[in-house]
Amino acid sequence: MTEIIDGESVAADVRGAVADEVSRLSDAGVEPGLATVLMSDDPASETYVSMKQRDCEEVGIESFHVEIDADAPAEELYETIDDLNQRDDVHGVLVQLPLPDHVDKRTVLRRVAPEKDVDGFHPENVGRLVAGDARFKPCTPHGVQKLLEAYDVETEGADAVVVGRSDIVGKPMANLLIQKSPTGNATTTVCHSRTEDLEAKLAGADLVVAAAGLPEFVDGSMLKEGATVIDVGINRVDADTEKGYELVGDVDYESAKEVASAITPVPGGVGPMTRAMLLHNTVKAAGLQRDVEVELE
Repeated sequence: MTEIIDGESVAADVRGAVADEVSRLSDAGVEPGLATVLMSDDPASETYVSMKQRDCEEVGIESFHVEIDADAPAEELYETIDDLNQRDDVHGVLVQLPLPDHVDKRTVLRRVAPEKDVDGFHPENVGRLVAGDARFKPCTPHGVQKLLEAYDVETEGADAVVVGRSDIVGKPMANLLIQKSPTGNATTTVCHSRTEDLEAKLAGADLVVAAAGLPEFVDGSMLKEGATVIDVGINRVDADTEKGYELVGDVDYESAKEVASAITPVPGGVGPMTRAMLLHNTVKAAGLQRDVEVELE
């Protein structure tokens, strides 16, 4: 019988561990703080930011929020980041993506101080991840690792396929899977829009991480019997519902569930883990900046 990987449950465990560390930091005189910056009129981005603020409140992290008009000059965003970098009460800085076209994303990612880059996107933190000495692991790939660990999915010696090569998920996910670690040591293939014969790659995979951003792109007919399927995608598609849409992953859940040994649902799989690992990284950042040991892996 296929095991449904419950991201909500694992995320709750992560938040519980984070809350314990927040209390320990508080006893040492440190109050962790996360600043979110929104420069967008996108309703989805506004929703994501509000959810992150609620998450912070739940575990005792102080949250700060800055909104910048989407039409404002890029320099206003850069100066805001500079100000947050200098604040002692802000330990993590998150600039919500996507950004307006006139703002250079790479400049923004480089502008956030590496020690406050709780997304793990600054080039210094990317380099440390690749070198096997991560300061902060990017939230979604790290969340996937936690799910694999919680459900005792064996990655050592496994054939893993990551579908998607984004800087946010695909590349760091592949890197974590090949590293020497309890949730690494996999033989990992990265597939993308130029990959020929994707079906052949998937057919031999013990572990599939789908992160291409294409609705229900992978179906059960492509999968190896007994594979573990991690669906990172979250896509809005038109549907006859009250909202007029529904959320689906990059995997056709119903057909994949008939083949997989374990699978994440959408929603309720990877999404809650991404948010939980942001809290994890924020508390870790506070400990590093104030030289207080934090017991979070």
